[in-house]
Amino acid sequence: MSVIVGILSGKGGAAKTTTALNLAAAFNHFGRDVVLVDGNLSTPNVGLHLGVPIVPINLHHVVKGMNHITEAIYMHHSGLKFVPAGISINDLSNTVPENMSKVLHGLHGLADIVVVDGAPGLGREALSIMDSVDDLIIVTNPELPAITDALKTIKFAENRGKQVKGVVIAKSGKNHDISLANIQALLEKPILAVIPEDYAIRESLVQKDAVIHTHPKSKSAIAYKKLAADLIGMSYDVEYKESFWKKFFNR
Repeated sequence: MSVIVGILSGKGGAAKTTTALNLAAAFNHFGRDVVLVDGNLSTPNVGLHLGVPIVPINLHHVVKGMNHITEAIYMHHSGLKFVPAGISINDLSNTVPENMSKVLHGLHGLADIVVVDGAPGLGREALSIMDSVDDLIIVTNPELPAITDALKTIKFAENRGKQVKGVVIAKSGKNHDISLANIQALLEKPILAVIPEDYAIRESLVQKDAVIHTHPKSKSAIAYKKLAADLIGMSYDVEYKESFWKKFFNR
């Protein structure tokens, strides 16, 4: 059976899609068979991130019962398999988010891990993903509004009987509204990874690929690979170590 992991955030702009994409790519990097699903039916971005915004059969066709989900799986040139959603307004008509559970069930046995990028917030789309996956990872930022929304998402999930594996802190910089220790205490969930604010992520979006492929030596790529390795129980030694002179000049 496949393990289905939902990636959610309490608010938009938290780097949820970036995390879903790079986590899936990192699992693939470590030899796992992975399918990334864009479960954000209203404002999907996975196809845009991977350079294929329009495809013949997308997730909306599957949710509407027009196709099986296996017909909507595409292969990125990096080797990552993904299911994009439709970006047209017409795709939204007659779409029932609650069908996602049945749709995702169609991937069981076809991959080791299914990573689902859910919609932000706590609307019907996010709740349909919440109810359809085995485990949840919450993405948030080190600022009070984002942490507050993350806490709501965690409590909502627990009230629906879902397991939240932990939290990913994205866009982490030098100045935090809240310390990491206080974030963990407030959310009462382990911090699985801290992803630094990184120019490499912006550049990877331009190149339409995961940052672990475009900038494998970057701090964000290393953080995502460490996260993936921890989740699948692998040891991960950083492949790229800074030279003494690079550290000296950076300092």
